[in-house]
Amino acid sequence: MTKATQPETQYSRSENERIIPFMKIAKPAAIISVLITLASLFFIGYKGLNLGLDFTGGIAAEVTYTKAVEPEQLTQALENAGFKHTVVQTLGSNTDLLVRMPVQNDLKVEDLNNTISKAVQLPNNTATLHKVDSVGGQVGNELYLRSAGAVALALLLMLIYVTIRFEFKIAMGAILSLFHDIIAILGIFALMQWPFDLTVLAAVLAVIGFSLNDNIVVSDRIRENFRKIRDVTPTEVIDIALTETLRRTIHTSMTLTLVVVAMMVLGGDGLHWFSVAMFAGIFVGTYSSIYIGTAFALWRGINRQDFLVQVKPEFEEEHHNIP
Repeated sequence: MTKATQPETQYSRSENERIIPFMKIAKPAAIISVLITLASLFFIGYKGLNLGLDFTGGIAAEVTYTKAVEPEQLTQALENAGFKHTVVQTLGSNTDLLVRMPVQNDLKVEDLNNTISKAVQLPNNTATLHKVDSVGGQVGNELYLRSAGAVALALLLMLIYVTIRFEFKIAMGAILSLFHDIIAILGIFALMQWPFDLTVLAAVLAVIGFSLNDNIVVSDRIRENFRKIRDVTPTEVIDIALTETLRRTIHTSMTLTLVVVAMMVLGGDGLHWFSVAMFAGIFVGTYSSIYIGTAFALWRGINRQDFLVQVKPEFEEEHHNIP
C-alpha cells in the first residue's frame, strides 16, 4: 500500500496556514511613516502643544462636599464666579473633587482662598476647601524639561536593553518605532490643540511600554526562526515571524482598546485625554512594530549569522586537535 499523500507545507507550516507577505509593502509603509513624522513635527513646531496647567503653572484646590456633585456643576459655578479655563475632576468619589485653573493675576495670594471658597459653594450642598496650592510658570517649565528628559532616558535604556537581549539592528529599529509613536501622538495633540498635561504624558509612556513589548515579542520570534529555518531569505523569515505573532498582536491590541474605550466613556474628565492618547497610541504602536521596527532591521541587513553563537578560534583549534 502506498502512503497517503502528505499536504504540502510552507516552511514547516501546513498548507492552510499561509504566510502573510508583510514586507511586500515595506517601502510604501516607510514613505507613509516619514510623511506622518514630518507632518507631526510641522504641527508641533507651527502650532505647538496646548500645555496644561501641570506645565504652564496654575492653581490647584481640593474641595469636599456633603453631598455628591457632578464636576460639570462645579465648573459652571466657578465660571459664574469669574474663573475661566477651570478643570474639575473627582478624587475617588463624587464628594471629593480637585479643581485646577490658571494663575489668577488679578487676585492676591491672601485673597485667593476666600475667593475660591465662596465660588465653590453650591445650593443645599456645603463645600469645604482643604488646601490651595499655587504653582508658578517657572516650576511648570522645569517639570516640562524633566518630562522630556525622562522620555529620552527611557528610550536610551530601552536601546541598551534590546541591544543586549537581541541585536543592535533590531534595537535601532525598535527605538525608531518608539520615536515614531511619540512624535505621532504629539503631532495629533498639536494638530487638534487638545490639552497636554501629565496624564497625557503618562499615556505616552504607557504607549512606549506597549509598543516595546510588541517589538520584543516579534524580535524573539525572528531570532528563533533564523536559528531553526534554513534556506530562506531574511524577508521570508520576518514574514513568518510576523504571521506567527499576528494573532497575539490582534488579541492584545483589541483587549487594550476595549479597556481604553471604557475609560474614555466612563472615566470622566480626569481620564479622558489619557484615554484619547492611549487610543491613538495603540494603533500607531501596532503599525510601527511591524513596518518600522522589523523593516528597519531588514534594511540594515539582518541575517542568520547575527543570531548564531560564534565559536572562538582557540576552541575550534582545540577541537580539531583532539585525536
